[in-house]
Amino acid sequence: MEIGALLLITLPVALRAMVPIALAAIGEVVAERAGVVNIGLEGILVISAFAAVVGAQAAGTPWVGLAAGMLAGAAVALLHGWIGIYLKGDQIISGVGINLLGIGLVGFGAMALWGNRSLQLDYALWVPGLPVPWGSLSPLVPLTVLIAGLTWWLLHRTAFGLRVQAVGENPEAADVVGVPVERVRLLAVVYGGLLGGLGGAFLSLDWTHTITNTLPAGRGFIALATVVFSKLNPLLALVGGFLFGYFEALAIQLDSAASGGGGPALPSQFVRMIPYVATLVVVAGAIGRARFPKAIAQPYRRE
Repeated sequence: MEIGALLLITLPVALRAMVPIALAAIGEVVAERAGVVNIGLEGILVISAFAAVVGAQAAGTPWVGLAAGMLAGAAVALLHGWIGIYLKGDQIISGVGINLLGIGLVGFGAMALWGNRSLQLDYALWVPGLPVPWGSLSPLVPLTVLIAGLTWWLLHRTAFGLRVQAVGENPEAADVVGVPVERVRLLAVVYGGLLGGLGGAFLSLDWTHTITNTLPAGRGFIALATVVFSKLNPLLALVGGFLFGYFEALAIQLDSAASGGGGPALPSQFVRMIPYVATLVVVAGAIGRARFPKAIAQPYRRE
């Protein structure tokens, strides 16, 4: 297969692979703008993916499942915000706990509900695609692009966005002028959880049509790397999500070509490493240039 043809074939897959990474990264951009770090994106993705399947099965429609996933993501983010903002707990430890909670909760929940650690979804629970010239397109792809634009507008063109940036840069000064620091931070974290929850619901109801406790497969951590790459800009987070999604799609296509005899006989493990190696390379080049809020990961204590 020619390189040009390969790059073109992977484009539709890349758009789908972009969605969970971009949504989780955009949400984390807002949270970190407010001064709160949530490294529990992997846990949010898997918990919301599980909640989406449960909701979709209970209602018999994927749209309820998407809403259930978003609510689950918001609930987990609310827990993280309560610990890190109001209880002044360590935000990194809380995030690690969320990741571990996700693995255990989904593994136990799947066994309790279905008697198996994984489940393949019925076709009726799949999110229907939009008709396009090359086949179908997930409705969450244009929605993700729209969310990126609206989030940029929210941060840079609204009073709430200015408050979010103020409590991340200088919470003491924001408090002096009457900004409720803890409430604004919590709202920012919950917003990030909503987007992460939508990304997790997409994974189970649209992208893979299955649920396991390892479903995100590192996408939460790639989303964190995308935040660094974006320099806390939602539009660049969208670009970064597409970039890493493209490498993932390329890895899938190369692995498929190799297994079908249409490409070099490389071990699939090496091919699947491509998006993760690309993440390391990109972050290594961007880490020194990213500027984070001065009060990031620092609980605010009124004196």
